[in-house]
Amino acid sequence: MAKIGIIGGSGLDNPDLLKEVEELTLDTPYGATSSVLKQGIIAGREVVLLARHGIGHTIPPSQVNFRANIWAFKELGCTHILVTTAVGSLQEAIKPGDFVILDQFIDFSRHRINTFYDKFVPGSPIHVSTAEPFSAELRDCFLAAAKELSFAYHPTGTVISIEGPRFSTKAESHMFRAWGADVINMTIATEAALAKEAEIPYAAVAMSTDYDCWKEDEEPVEWEQVLKVFMDNAHRVTELLVSAVSKV
Repeated sequence: MAKIGIIGGSGLDNPDLLKEVEELTLDTPYGATSSVLKQGIIAGREVVLLARHGIGHTIPPSQVNFRANIWAFKELGCTHILVTTAVGSLQEAIKPGDFVILDQFIDFSRHRINTFYDKFVPGSPIHVSTAEPFSAELRDCFLAAAKELSFAYHPTGTVISIEGPRFSTKAESHMFRAWGADVINMTIATEAALAKEAEIPYAAVAMSTDYDCWKEDEEPVEWEQVLKVFMDNAHRVTELLVSAVSKV
């Protein structure tokens, strides 16, 4: 039976939504998880919730303990991972408030450990393929949910994950567009790569909150703008995620 790890998703710890709640703290080989894990039931499915940036968003992107988070899901027997994320749009067609069902990533992070295999057993190097980093099955769940709810969505999208916590320069923003990236954030590539290594199917739905800083008729992105758009749409993010959970 499916057991789904969920990362992000403001409002998902609502007691009216999450049933039979149990709080868990795990000691992992990689240290502490970003937050206490909440295990319970959503839409008839067993789930484990985790706040990527900690309760109150206190952990910067580079300091998120991605390895501990993914390891904890594996240890708890999670068979799938669904995540939400806020992104900046690098394409005119992806408007603030739109959802993007990600299918590819570009990893432009620099200062974080993004593998469980930082040491090889002699004679047995492990190089995991990430040609298709996101689960097709779980992407279909997000696609069906977005269509069912009549939300504005884009069925594919390439996310570029930068180190952060600063936002891009205009030169960087234009470069990322030239590389073929559709949206930008600071976490998904690391998470997706580790989930692939852990052999847990993983999918991410991104919500556009801004146009980064490439678009001349828009003000460059500020954190307050990202937070406002995301919180104004938190109920839609929650609806989409709950619907996707029910389809796994």
